[in-house]
Order: sequence, then C-alpha cells, then structure tokens
Amino acid sequence: MKFTLSWLKDHLDTEATLDEICERLTAIGLEVEDVDDKAAYKPFVIAKVLSAEKHPEADRLKVLVVDAGDGKPVQIVCGAPNARAGLVGALARPGTYVPGIDVTLSVGKIRGVESHGMMCSEKELNISDNHDGIIDLPEDAPVGTSFASYAGLDDPVIEINLTPNRPDCTSVFGIARDLAASGLGTLKQPKAPDFKVDGETPHEVKIVLDDERLCPGFAYRLVRGVKNDPSPKWMQQRLLAIGLRPISALVDVTNYMTFDQGRPMHVFDADKVKGTLTVRRAREGEEILALDTRTYKLNPSNVIISDDNGPESIGGIMGGEHSGCDENTVNVLIESALWDPINIAKTGRSQGIITDARYRFERGVDPEYMVPGLERTTELVLSMCGGTAAATKVTGYKGHVRKIVDFPFSEVKRLTGLTVSNQEARTILTGLGFEVIGEGEQVKVSVPSWRPDVDGKADLVEEVMRVHGVDNIKPEPLAPTGSVNGRILTTLQIRTRTAKRTLAARGMMEAVTWSFISEEQAKLFGGGSPALKLANPIAADMSDMRPSLLPGLLVAAQRNADRGFGDVAIFEVSGTYEADTPEGQRRVAGGIRRGTASLSGAGRMWSNASKGGGKPVDVFDAKADALAVLEACGLPMGNVQIEAGAPAWYHPGRSGTIKAGPKVILGYFGEFHPKTLEALDVSGALCGFEVFVDALPEPKKKATRTKPALDLSPFQMVKRDFAFVVDKTIEAGAIIKAAGSADRKLITGVNVFDVFEGASVGEGRKSVAIEVLIQPVDKTLTDEDFDALTKKIVGNVEKTTGGSLRA
Repeated sequence: MKFTLSWLKDHLDTEATLDEICERLTAIGLEVEDVDDKAAYKPFVIAKVLSAEKHPEADRLKVLVVDAGDGKPVQIVCGAPNARAGLVGALARPGTYVPGIDVTLSVGKIRGVESHGMMCSEKELNISDNHDGIIDLPEDAPVGTSFASYAGLDDPVIEINLTPNRPDCTSVFGIARDLAASGLGTLKQPKAPDFKVDGETPHEVKIVLDDERLCPGFAYRLVRGVKNDPSPKWMQQRLLAIGLRPISALVDVTNYMTFDQGRPMHVFDADKVKGTLTVRRAREGEEILALDTRTYKLNPSNVIISDDNGPESIGGIMGGEHSGCDENTVNVLIESALWDPINIAKTGRSQGIITDARYRFERGVDPEYMVPGLERTTELVLSMCGGTAAATKVTGYKGHVRKIVDFPFSEVKRLTGLTVSNQEARTILTGLGFEVIGEGEQVKVSVPSWRPDVDGKADLVEEVMRVHGVDNIKPEPLAPTGSVNGRILTTLQIRTRTAKRTLAARGMMEAVTWSFISEEQAKLFGGGSPALKLANPIAADMSDMRPSLLPGLLVAAQRNADRGFGDVAIFEVSGTYEADTPEGQRRVAGGIRRGTASLSGAGRMWSNASKGGGKPVDVFDAKADALAVLEACGLPMGNVQIEAGAPAWYHPGRSGTIKAGPKVILGYFGEFHPKTLEALDVSGALCGFEVFVDALPEPKKKATRTKPALDLSPFQMVKRDFAFVVDKTIEAGAIIKAAGSADRKLITGVNVFDVFEGASVGEGRKSVAIEVLIQPVDKTLTDEDFDALTKKIVGNVEKTTGGSLRA
C-alpha cells in the first residue's frame, strides 16, 4: 500500500514529521517497508532561457544560454521544438541523475558545441508520458528555486506492508484513522457530497445467483453529459507517485477512490450497455475481452456482470473492454457493488488476474460504504467531467448487522501484561471506530463495518495493545516457582533426542530426507495408499507421503557412493505415514550402513583386519544399531525378543524382527532384498534398521528416579560351556532364553560362541555351543550347587527346544 505524505494529510491534521509518522506506523502494526523522500528531484531548478540560437552544425538543434538564478548563465544544446528565448523550464546540471532516461549527466560535446546540462521534458522527470517538448512554465515561475517544490514533486511516498487481516488500511483514510487513534493528530471527517440529482437511472440490474453471498449488494447510478478529459494535475501526480498511470478522468477517479477510501469502483459507458445488467455465474466456455486487452475463458465458478451482448465485467476484479470508457464517452453508469471475498480470491487466482480491486475485495471492503462510496465518486466525476447525476439505485443489499463482543477490560492485562486503564482502552477503541457500550469492568463493544477481522475479545486486546504500544511491554524474568521444575519434554521427545545421540555416538551421521517420495518407492516399502497422495506435489517423483525412512536414506547413500564416498553410515529420526490420520503417523529411528562403515571403523586398511574392520557390513551391524537405540531409550533388554524374518524389502534370510512380547513390534533390521535395491537403483553392501520409537512402552512411574545402590559381588564369576544338538530350524535365541531362565539370580549372561553342522550330529541337525556366565551372590558355589544348576540349564534347553546335550 503506497501513498504520499500530502495525501495522508488530506485526512489527518498533524504537525508530525515524516520520520515520526513512519515510526508510529510501524509501532501500530502498519510496517513501513520503504520511504521515497524524493531527494532525486532536489537538483532540478527553475531556469530561464536567455537566448536560443541555431546550432552551427545541426538544423534541429539549438544552443541555449540559460540563467538558473545564480548570475552564472550556462550553455546548453537542446533539440526540443519549443525551445526559445524567454522560456522558463526545469534545468538539470552536470552530475544530476535524470530518472526518466536513467542517465547521470556530465559536460559533453554535441556536434562540437559544449553542453552543460539539459532542459527537461515531463517524461524525463517521470511526470507524464509527454516528451514533445521541454517543460514550459509560466513566466512568473520563480527562477533559481527548486522545481520539485514548485511542481509538487517533493511529496514523499510511503509504502507499508499490510497483513491480510487489515482491509480497513487498504485506504489512505483508514491509515489516517489508525494514526489519529494513536494520538498522532486528528482525523479530518470529510463533508458529505453535495450535488443536484436530476431524474431516475433508467437502467436495471438483476442479481441472478444461487448464493446471495456472492453479491450481497449492487448500487449504481447514471451520470449524463460527461466529458472524459484528462484528470487534474494533482490527481495525476498522486497516481503516478504510487505507480499508477493516469488514463482519463473517469478511470483515474475510480483508481483514486480505490486507494483514498479503499472502495473499488467501476464505470460503464452507458451507451454501450445493451439491455438489463445481470449479475450471474458465467457459463462454461464464455469469454470476455478485459480492460488489460487479454481474453479470459470463464467458467461457472466466476461471477460476472453481463448484458444482452454477453459478459461485460468480471465482478469485483476487472471490467470488460467492450463497455469501457474512452474519450468519446458521454453517459456513464457508475457501479459500487459488494462481492464475496473467497470467490474473488478463487476467481483471481484461477484466471491469473491481479488488480487493486481484487486485492481489496478478497480481504473485505466496508459494506456500509457501498452507497456513500458511490456518492463520493459521483461528486468527483461531476467536478472533473461535468454532467448531471441521476438518482441512485440499490439492489440486493439487506444491511449490515454489527458484531457485539463482550469485553472485560482485565483481558488486556491477562493477555499482554500491559497495565492500561479502562479509560485509555475505551478511548483507543472509540478512536478506531468501535462503539463501547456500558460502564464498569466489562462492557459490550460494537465492531464497525470496516473491521471484518475482529471477532472476539482477544482481537480487541490486540487493538488496545498495538495502539498503546507494544514497545511498552517490559521484559520480565519468569517468577521463581520455589521448587525444582518438573520434566518439560514428553517421553517421545526425550527418546527422540536420545536415539539421535546414541546413533551419532555409534559413528553415524544424521540426515534429513524428504517426507514425500515417488509412488513406486512408496509401494516398495508398504505404502502407496491413495489417502497418502499429495494434492499438489512439488515434483512428479515426490507424490506420496513416505511409509518408511529407508528409501530416502538408501538413495542418499547411493548419491554419496556415486561421488566417491562409498562407506557411509547415516540415520534419521523422524515421521513416517501409514494413514492420513494422526494415529497413522509414527516416530521412527532409521539408519543404514554401506560398504565397510561398521562400528569398528570403515575403509580398507591392514591394521583393521584384526579389529573386524574392512569387511562389508551385514545383518549383525544393523541389529547392533537397533538394539543400541532400544537400550538407550530405557527399554528392559530382558524383554526383547528377536524373530527371524522381516518385511519384504529386507533379505528373507538375513533380517529379523524385534518384539516386546508376541504382538508389539518394536522394529526391523537386516540386509536389503536385491530386488528392492535394484528397483531403487542402489548397489553395494547395505544393511539397515527401523525402530518404532513411539511403540516403546512408557516407563513405569516411580516416586523417585534415583539409581539403585551399586552392589558388587565379592565372589569370582564362573563360566560354563554347553553344546546342544538341536533341529536346524531352532533359533539360537530360544536356546539362550531357555538357558538364562534356569536361574535368573545366578546367571548374568548367555552367549553363543560356536555353531556346527555335519554328519557327526545327524542329518537336519546342528550343534550350538553357548557360554553361561554364573555370578555367585551370597556364597561360593559348591560342586553340588554347580551340578544342580547344570542339570537345570540342560533340562530347560531340552524341554524348550527338543534338543539334547552333545556328548
């Protein structure tokens, strides 16, 4: 939103300086983005041509001697046809920047004659498009003074950044009202338009819509006998200052009303309108040649104004070329209508039309100013174009019902911390146009028609706060609670951070991948549901919400490998999506290792051989990462169960599922299926895991969270080895669990150290050797104690697995 300082002062009686006004605008929420103080026009001075002689080497050039009022006449070469002795115009000396031609002047020679500057045309100073000759001022123009001041070009232009909820400040009058309410001057109330009305408006307007909200009202009147000459200089200068090109008086008046009062208007050439004007939905395939000379194809979602000739205007956005006004226009129909903000926004976006009218209608204009706006526009048209105004007609408008908000003054202190007296709050609201009804601590506030953004008491608090001054809110430390603060983060947040730290400590780098992937990738990892497709994907290969973190990590690892970094270990802790509901989103810790990026180190080096480095990663590396995350998140590892097999994207014989009990799945790990890698165009030794952080059971709540006392046994730990012959289908985990459950107090660990298959153990059988760690607690164990424990271990394993102790 742009406006000039003098334009603002038409509505605001103030002695404040430009800097004070700009500072106050930003303070009350109307942020000033730019100020053009017109300093570029200061070097131009009014000068008089003393003599004008023909150039000796060019028929169309003249050599002027110009007096700039300093008693030192200068020589200038000029080609303007109206250059003559006695002419008073605008002089630019060497070193001056001329905006219209984007040139900084210097002393130069033109056909052998030195020129010390130039006499300027209106186009060269961006005053108008006229460049037929240099500026010709009256003879009494004060020579030697500032041309900008004389011509009104030194009027500063202020540009503010409006938020979408402030339609009332899309007008200079609305901005002045806000400044006056803040105490920076007094709002000038304009006089009511006063002109003679002669006769009735013969034209008829019908609103034929299935939803009356699309056009809540339509006011119009006929003005006969106008003369559509150029608008006055003052209006042209203001429009030019804010970036609008003056066209004609009728068009300039509507543009002026749009910015001055925030009331977009439209004028039809009444003699070009055939029959009744009808406000209706466009028909499929209808077209309109608009005022921007572009043809738009319409559809039933667009609301138009039509007559017997067809569409004449896209309602609230842009008029049509057919019924537009030109220099031959004699009779005009002035329109002041109301339009639905949502429909205006949709139509403007679908058609790709951006206009000042759309900008205001899609934010909401003042419905009660529909008829007064028509009266004000008529007054301007009559004063500039002459003519006779017929009576106003209004169709469809049912009036505006003001919103009433219950407002306790105490809300200001509660929501903002500001101490504002009830009287000051009442004064601020009244100054902004609100009507405060009642006395005491709670009042009723009637919301003015130009503030559709105000709905509740919090909105009123915001009004009081911004006018009173946000800078008056003093920073204060939080009051001490007098006790140790409780936990702030949720369990899921704590576990998310813990998982990240754990994986980073294991040598993995954190990655952040896209939350959406291609449909093919989604289907590879169990996704691809229509409910998880994006309505507006940013790319064709990012069409679905990801069901897993692994596709993004695998592709990222391959990109690294393609650039020479094959040994990669990366992880991500983020969301995956199984459905389009909140419950369908999961928090997952996922990671992959590629090449030789194991925990013991990556890369091929002779010294790594003894440490296990240099070998390709495998299922056990992924298992170790997954279990490390679970343990770090506080899960009792004694409850964890590992089962062979995992989803289809893992290798069927080199993967596993992590469970807590028979039903709760905590995650998966393993090497990847070759078909999955091929579909992703990924190669190399790869393993990975997924841990469902949100599936971990909540920790039991205890009165205290202190660690138990350290209890070290004074007795020596004892190791016993056992070898069991079992069926090949029996998992080693079952043997470990059975042996460990023989005596949970004494047995502190069970490890597999050998697996053997061969003819000596039988067809379809295998030998699994385990090491049992036995830690005496309160006494040294005797041989009898060990014998009893051994029998219990062997008995548990045999009973559970059906195997036998190997001889």
